[in-house]
This record gives sequence, C-alpha cells and structure tokens, in this order.
Amino acid sequence: MPIIEWRDDFKTGDASVDHEHQELIELLNTLYDSMVEGPPADDTVRGLGEVFVRISAHFALEEREMREAKYADYPAHKDDHEDLLDQIRDIMDAYEVGVFGDQRDAFGDNLQNWFVNHFKTHDAKLHRVFGH
Repeated sequence: MPIIEWRDDFKTGDASVDHEHQELIELLNTLYDSMVEGPPADDTVRGLGEVFVRISAHFALEEREMREAKYADYPAHKDDHEDLLDQIRDIMDAYEVGVFGDQRDAFGDNLQNWFVNHFKTHDAKLHRVFGH
C-alpha cells in the first residue's frame, strides 16, 4: 500500500516538475513497501541512500531557481527542504546502526505528512509565483 498517492492538487502546472515529483513518490512508495523490521537490509540502506540523493538533487535545482529569481520565500522553503533531509538522514542512521522499532512507520508518516504539506503549500506557491 503506498504511503503517498499522487493527487491532482499536487500539480504545480509545470509538467517536468510534476513528473519528477511523481517519480520521487513512486521511489518512496517502493522503498516503503520493501522495508521490513529486522536486521538492516542492504536493499533498504541503498534505497534510503537513493531517496536521499534524488531528493537532494531535486531540492538543489529548485533552490537554485529560487535564488536566481530572488524568491522572497526562499529561506522558509529551503528550511522545509532541510527538515525533510534531516528526517531521512536520521532514519538512514537508525538503519545503519540496527535501531529499528517503528522506523518503517516513522519513515512513512513523516514523509507522507511532509510531502503532502510541502506540495500543497511551498511548492504550489512557488510555482504560482514562477508562472509554471
């Protein structure tokens, strides 16, 4: 069962950004479905690393666009990006040292809440301002 389902209200109006967001959601859903409790699985650790790298790259491009446009809400938007990256790093660290507990649930809940809120607030506003 996916933790995040693509919805029309996530659309930014920019087809390439929407496609990239859909790919990120698919990657997160695939990783979430493969996560199981127990000893760290190499696939899970690699999957978390791939999620981190892909999201970091997406954020870097988005942040560059905001800086170049002198986007007024850049600091708050960037802070929201950093919050998600910190959450993913914390989960990666927990997996790598063998701490599990409810990490799968925490991973799913945090990402679901963050992405839904970020898409509907920060990204929607950003893309309205840029006219995408």
